Amino acid sequence: MTVTLAAGQPEVDRRARGARATWALLVLLGFAALAALGSGASGVSLGAVLLGIWSGEGLDARTQLVLFEIRLPRLAVGMLVGAALAVSGALMQGLFRNPLADPGLVGVGAGSGLGAVVAIVLGGLLPFQTPWLVPVAAFAGGWCATLILYRVATRQGRTSVAMLLLAGIALAALAGAITGILIYLADDNELRDLTFWSMGSLAGSNWDKAVLGLPFILPVLLFAPLLGGGLNALSLGEAAARHIGHPVERIKLLSVLGVAAAVGAATAIAGGIGFVGIVVPHLLRLATGTDHTRLLPNAAILGAALLVGADTLARLVVAPAELPIGIITAILGAPVFLWILLRQAPLAEA
Repeated sequence: MTVTLAAGQPEVDRRARGARATWALLVLLGFAALAALGSGASGVSLGAVLLGIWSGEGLDARTQLVLFEIRLPRLAVGMLVGAALAVSGALMQGLFRNPLADPGLVGVGAGSGLGAVVAIVLGGLLPFQTPWLVPVAAFAGGWCATLILYRVATRQGRTSVAMLLLAGIALAALAGAITGILIYLADDNELRDLTFWSMGSLAGSNWDKAVLGLPFILPVLLFAPLLGGGLNALSLGEAAARHIGHPVERIKLLSVLGVAAAVGAATAIAGGIGFVGIVVPHLLRLATGTDHTRLLPNAAILGAALLVGADTLARLVVAPAELPIGIITAILGAPVFLWILLRQAPLAEA
């Protein structure tokens, strides 16, 4: 028997549409990955790589270096970061029941930024130097900010979503003020590093960075869809979700910690990249509906495809140089964000 939803759409049709959307997004990701592997200032094309493999003649040392040590790790990092940001945005929008919610609302972005600025400006005072100082400091800063925020918003075992939002704004303002002081103290070289890091980039991606982000991002991507049913119930309100048996407080905690882990790791290995967490989940809601059990895995695929495509553009627009990827995502995401606001305006006035 066909089950009909309240909106009049058969359940089987909704599932079929979601499955078709998933396959379409996988194809899109495949095309984005091929374009990324076949593009770059080195002149090594994907066609030459495939021809060498197909003919059995093997690849020369230069092609192997470009493909396996530069483009493949960059592709892996881009997919991880894009998926992490998009899934985190979907989790936050589901938790706050607001399509304009962003992973930065839980303080992880502000905390990561502050940690990175501290490492860049004050790292020279340490008796040792390591290339991992900035990523580790960014990750630690994001986690500390999120844990402080969660502690402030939790009273008697219950976490207030409104308090999370308000405290996140206050924490972001405080982190911004401290960041401003440190930027004022920075020299020219440090300012250049800060500017490049704040706009985000996949330049310098390697297998070590991919391995660094994988243990924090992959579990979130795998287990986030398990929160889909609870987030669907939360859209009816916390009281209704509790009434039908969902552990509301556990859903809140796991969502916040998942966002902290994923966004903290993504920011640590790629810098600050905006708009992916807002735009991707909202576009998917328009295309496939609001069911978070489908939305979360689809967000991971589309987020990965979007960031890989944006990185390819960043490498080609001013080749052989490259733009920070945050500029590309802002150019693509800002018009979509404004469109979302305009769509929400009539609802707000009503």
